[in-house]
Amino acid sequence: MSVLLRRVRPYGEGDPVDVLIEDGIITRIEADLDAPSAEVVDGAGAIVLPGFVDLHTHVREPGREDTETIETGSAAAARGGYTAIFAMANTSPVADSVVVTDHVWRRGREVGLVDIHPVGAVTVGLKGTALAEMGTMHAGEAGVRLFSDDGHCVADPLLMRRALEYAAGLGVVVAQHAEEPRLTENAVAHEGATAARLGLTGWPRSAEEAIVARDAILARDAGARVHICHASTAGTVQLLDWAKKQDIAITAEVTPHHLFLDDSRLETYDAVNRVNPPLREASDVAALREALASGVVDCVATDHAPHAEQDKCCEFSQARPGMLGLETALSVVVASMVETGLLDWRGVARVMSERPAEIVGLTDQGRPIAVGEPGTLTVVDPDTRWTVAAQDLASLSANTPFDALELPAVVTTTVLRGRVTHRRTTSEVS
Repeated sequence: MSVLLRRVRPYGEGDPVDVLIEDGIITRIEADLDAPSAEVVDGAGAIVLPGFVDLHTHVREPGREDTETIETGSAAAARGGYTAIFAMANTSPVADSVVVTDHVWRRGREVGLVDIHPVGAVTVGLKGTALAEMGTMHAGEAGVRLFSDDGHCVADPLLMRRALEYAAGLGVVVAQHAEEPRLTENAVAHEGATAARLGLTGWPRSAEEAIVARDAILARDAGARVHICHASTAGTVQLLDWAKKQDIAITAEVTPHHLFLDDSRLETYDAVNRVNPPLREASDVAALREALASGVVDCVATDHAPHAEQDKCCEFSQARPGMLGLETALSVVVASMVETGLLDWRGVARVMSERPAEIVGLTDQGRPIAVGEPGTLTVVDPDTRWTVAAQDLASLSANTPFDALELPAVVTTTVLRGRVTHRRTTSEVS
């Protein structure tokens, strides 16, 4: 099996070249290649990047297949240019055992559109009282390498310390949902002027920052690696900068929606904008953009969170937090980071592919575009704009805040180890 990407520009640089992938490996990169038996994809001058890696996805299977499945989540990922995603543990049953994590791994392989790596729970049932069998999940077929109670904070400091010590011995990463629960009881929106005016219970920045500071110190003492999920405040940026300067092994992600949206969106009380952590103020958005550009925040992760209509079409305070992200992530990053001059396309590859792969130790993803490297690539048309239509997304759910919004850049083709997993037709771009 071979694929020829014709007239593409690696990282958006230089004149167009052809990229030939044979048996899953890039074998030639040069102009005007002749490969009669190859499946030809004409890029027409488009940009080619390493396939994207998402460290934070909710595919809802097992348990909530009415909102998303591994099959539909995989399709959404491929359409968004992703070739590897990490499926969070808050399923039903919870992914706190090798039975569940290996099931998710196998289903991902069966679907075959994207590499799905299950995230193992840190605590049994996400209850925060006893450690899950991290070693067993790591030793299983899925080889779990990322553990998180995402959706819940591992709030008990002693339990978090033990988890980090255990993780250090296994060589795996603990990803923390940084939220001090006593500070967020009944909270639904960023604690600030907007929430006060709208009568919404406020969620202070300190709820996130207190846990980030605590876990940086715990990771330092345990010699462990900790990853901060969905960083959302300027204070978190400052703490990450401090911790990295102390050589603490801490990394962090930011979501596309926290790079693009702020709490002014709440004026309509539309629950599609309810997310955890909440949309912050414009000053936090600016700080997060600068931190991503400088490397203080390491990567972009979608926190793709599908919800059923009844979980969103309700009173704001009763709505489930979360929004879709896989199919719009690249476009939102382009709008917030590339069009503002904060990142070039090499930078996009760094934050959406290379750095996330490095964080979890993937050796076959996020690789340079070079002869001998895996043919796992994403082709992007940077000049075409498209209008998001929630009903046309691959997800079973439609809870996107970007519905009807025009965004830049279109993923035209996704290739996983030499196999085309997504190819956009002209009719799909509006």
